[in-house]
Amino acid sequence: MKLYKKLLLFPVLVICCSLQVYAHGCTIDTIPCKEEEIPHYTAYKVKKAPVIDGRLDEEIWTTSIRSPQFKDLIYGTNTFLDTRAAVRWDNEYLYVAYWIDEPDLKATHTVRDALIYEDNDVELFVAGTDGYYEFEINALGTIYEVLFFWEDAFEKKGYSKKPEFNKNSTGAKPFNGVGYRHPRGQRIGFWNWDFPGLKKAVQVNGTINDGKDTDKGWTVELALPWKGFDILAKGDGRALPPKNNDTWRMDFSRFNTYKDKTGKDSGGWAWSPHGVWDSHVPECFTYIHFSTEHQAAGQ
Repeated sequence: MKLYKKLLLFPVLVICCSLQVYAHGCTIDTIPCKEEEIPHYTAYKVKKAPVIDGRLDEEIWTTSIRSPQFKDLIYGTNTFLDTRAAVRWDNEYLYVAYWIDEPDLKATHTVRDALIYEDNDVELFVAGTDGYYEFEINALGTIYEVLFFWEDAFEKKGYSKKPEFNKNSTGAKPFNGVGYRHPRGQRIGFWNWDFPGLKKAVQVNGTINDGKDTDKGWTVELALPWKGFDILAKGDGRALPPKNNDTWRMDFSRFNTYKDKTGKDSGGWAWSPHGVWDSHVPECFTYIHFSTEHQAAGQ
């Protein structure tokens, strides 16, 4: 997600930090979202795997329960464009879809792992006990991925002994959040890590980078193999694929290069607002409950 410009550096030690101040270096001992306000969603199993083409016109998505419209990431206020997501699964994959209203489609980055958050994008975070995965995609279908480990678990749980997670390797660097200092401390991120077997597709309803017309928006379709979650599942031994009634934490968001000047608009919108300008707060992620039923009753 987009980094805030650094605020003024204070010449004195800041002893107390309000949740209304999103300054770098500020440690907040409490989680910024309210537990009772975090959404819960049931992801139903599917009988037939979809073709990952981004169209979202197959039964898996036409019968899915979509999220409510995303709200502002910080303020929790209504947003002026519609954004929704849905989650399904089978024994091989986790499936995620996004519906994004966008009257002026724009995107510039075409190189994998470029700074996609500099474009209008949608993002997915999936949390494990010891770390979490971040995925971003723009309307051109260009993606950005990072795998993070909490430093308190990285050495203790043996992740550091795996060759692919050498903290001195290219693309590995410490990370301490975006405008919010998590009470658990720092993370180490691996920017060269790619989710094995990931499938993704985008469909646009309009023309990208043509301001002469009015566009309708774009859709995103993802398929993430359960076997690719092995590293995240290690922390708590969760089942892959999930068992009936298993619960995971995931974050679904959208970031824009513009803001609605008529109301409170931080430029970041999410299914589950965080109360701060930082997506990297797993305690604020939506609760995803997995059901082996193939669709909701009455659908």
